[in-house]
Amino acid sequence: MKVAIMGYGTIGSGVAEILDVNRDVIAKRCGEPLELKYVLDLREFEGDPNADKIVHDYKVIAEDPEIEMVVETMGGVEPAYTFVKTMLLAKKHVCTSNKALVADKGAELIAIARENNVNFEFEASVGGGIPIIRPLLSCLTGDVIEEITGIINGTTNYMMTKMTREGSEFDDVLRDAQEKGYAEKDPTADIEGHDACRKIAILTSIVAGQQVDYQDIPTEGISHITATDIKYANKMGRAIKLLATSRKVQDSYVARVAPFLLPPEHPLYSVNDVFNAVFVHGNMLGDGMFYGSGAGKLPTASAVVGDMVEMARHKDENIYLEWKPEKLELADAGKQENRFFVRTTASVSDVESVFGEVELVDAGVEGEIGFVTGIMEENAYSAKAEKLGNVLQMIRMG
Repeated sequence: MKVAIMGYGTIGSGVAEILDVNRDVIAKRCGEPLELKYVLDLREFEGDPNADKIVHDYKVIAEDPEIEMVVETMGGVEPAYTFVKTMLLAKKHVCTSNKALVADKGAELIAIARENNVNFEFEASVGGGIPIIRPLLSCLTGDVIEEITGIINGTTNYMMTKMTREGSEFDDVLRDAQEKGYAEKDPTADIEGHDACRKIAILTSIVAGQQVDYQDIPTEGISHITATDIKYANKMGRAIKLLATSRKVQDSYVARVAPFLLPPEHPLYSVNDVFNAVFVHGNMLGDGMFYGSGAGKLPTASAVVGDMVEMARHKDENIYLEWKPEKLELADAGKQENRFFVRTTASVSDVESVFGEVELVDAGVEGEIGFVTGIMEENAYSAKAEKLGNVLQMIRMG
């Protein structure tokens, strides 16, 4: 089977490497070899083993009847969307690692694939090397998924782990993450939670069976977390983690991306460094967890190649996937109940007059107090915090 790769960056070159190194085992699992014929990129790659396969026009791939399968690892919505749509309309199977594309256009591309009796797969778009989408679609189809909670961004998890262990400030840890190649030069998508938001939107779309707009999901990142917050977390014996959560509420889901203070007994408490994990609760399964390398060249490329093998096994049929384009109206996140950790310069008496009985946390920080509220709705917390004033920080309790 002749295949093409669109985008020869970190992930695309990783896919090419796996196709070469694991050629024989892949051929056995597919029933035939997968042979790389084209690599689409704007650049030249002199001295690269695939330099002779480089093309600069996606139509070369689309118009070649020999190409049956295309891998998209370009990133971003455009021109990836135009290229992928063209390949599907040309009756070529497509798999991608591009979460921006899947979150934005997933339902539409799945429908186009179905109409053309080919497949559009995207295992690598959420958990990198962690298998999560196929288990949800195949292994857990008999379950109603009631909760998905994940650490699904390796950059932010590395940063929070380092801040916790060393008591470092955010800016210092970000610089370290950039030097190690864990954070991009422009880290906004990671540190402000946008990356995790798109991923939880994809997972929620899959379990709900219809389009979830990531722009409807309340999203906070970790850029406001400080070394002082870590002091309080340590005092409480908790760890701060950026979580992406989705919970079933009647006929819909309520989703959020935000930092949470997790206790040691929480299944995600001990997920550290660049590792990712997704916790799933099904009405029949109970609790399950998927853990592993959530990013990186070969782990992510491994998930892409897994999709390629799956599609090669079903090259003459469309694998049915329920993801309707009609938008799912998410449940009101303001009605979610939680306990909240708060730092404030207000007095204890003022805090108690507004919030009632609270649990005080003394981390030895002068000029402020920390406290944990009782369980209340998000909207109620916001109203009380506004009434109290002088709030320095709020982090939800996990």
